[in-house]
Amino acid sequence: MRIAIPNETGRTETYELVARPLPAGDYSRAFNRRVFSAAHVVVDPFTQSNPGSDAPIDWDATMAFRHHLHSLGLGIAEAMDTAQRGMGLDWKGALELIRRTKSELPDALVYSGTGTDHLDPKDVRSLDDVDRAYANQIEAVQAAGSDVILMASRALAASAKGSQDYVRVYRKALALCDRPVILHWLGDMFDPALAGYWGGANFDEAMETCLEIIGENAAKVDGIKISLLDKDKEIRMRRLLPPGVKMYTGDDFNYPELISGDDVGFSDALLGIFDPLASAAAFAMSQLASGDKQGFHQTLDPTVPLARTIFRSPTQFYKTGVVFLAWLNGFQQHFIMLNGNQAMRPLPYFSEVFKLADQCGVLRDPDLAIHRFKQFLAIYGVEGNA
Repeated sequence: MRIAIPNETGRTETYELVARPLPAGDYSRAFNRRVFSAAHVVVDPFTQSNPGSDAPIDWDATMAFRHHLHSLGLGIAEAMDTAQRGMGLDWKGALELIRRTKSELPDALVYSGTGTDHLDPKDVRSLDDVDRAYANQIEAVQAAGSDVILMASRALAASAKGSQDYVRVYRKALALCDRPVILHWLGDMFDPALAGYWGGANFDEAMETCLEIIGENAAKVDGIKISLLDKDKEIRMRRLLPPGVKMYTGDDFNYPELISGDDVGFSDALLGIFDPLASAAAFAMSQLASGDKQGFHQTLDPTVPLARTIFRSPTQFYKTGVVFLAWLNGFQQHFIMLNGNQAMRPLPYFSEVFKLADQCGVLRDPDLAIHRFKQFLAIYGVEGNA
């Protein structure tokens, strides 16, 4: 199986596919790590979208993908940045998404993004505004029956005068939560508006504040997901967490090593990359749970080059690669995204994603993937026949 694809120079080269998808059959869903996939949304390309209008979501395709994740034994991290939260999916659309997921999948493990994104940072007059915004979303998400991922707040980042403002706001927000939540430390490589989060001048100061919040509210904290793309920082913080508080890796560059763990401990997983890698992730986690650590690494380690390509700088546009693979793999009938984000990567990026996905076995139907990639290339005036 061959295809002609453009490289970084703009010239086409012949690529011969490996065409060996990873196993998709039966295996144990009893994992020894808690594993969430942060799931994307599928756009309805036939619905007009104007500034201020509802996000045009294809609900059937969006929910079908969540059924797929649940069937693999994965938890669903709903309405997160992978779903373009804050980049096309507003709070109204996010809440509808959360309600539908909990209604259609009542037995699934679902934690949902809960933040302050309906509050424009420019409208904040005091921290009380941030408190009310968090309270509004916490109440709505819990009423929908979902557990909470307490997302980082752009409004808080813009208005906090120092670390103790974070301590105060999180204390109030956590007091409103009925069940232990997952905190989310999202680095500025994912969202530049969150630079300096926790009020620290550097990682150590920020971590100290975050650990203070967790320590003071440990009964309300199931764990923390950190997305800093730095395994050493994650491991350092993991070793300082109070007993019973989980570290959820959000490191889309180093996840196999962090999930596998070391002599001191391991990370659970809450990853955007486990959307396009869902089948590989589930298979690898079943191997790890059975004691086959070597098999776990043999399955998951080869996916790392693909993940690093999808999440390369500017990292906030990683969703483009995620949805591209969802289309190639037949989970949706088009490659259109909210706010036109399908156009946020250059053509050679898609060529590299295609090749790396094939090489690590995550193109589940290579014939379909080739057919669709040729359709994609034709838009750019490239003939894909080798």
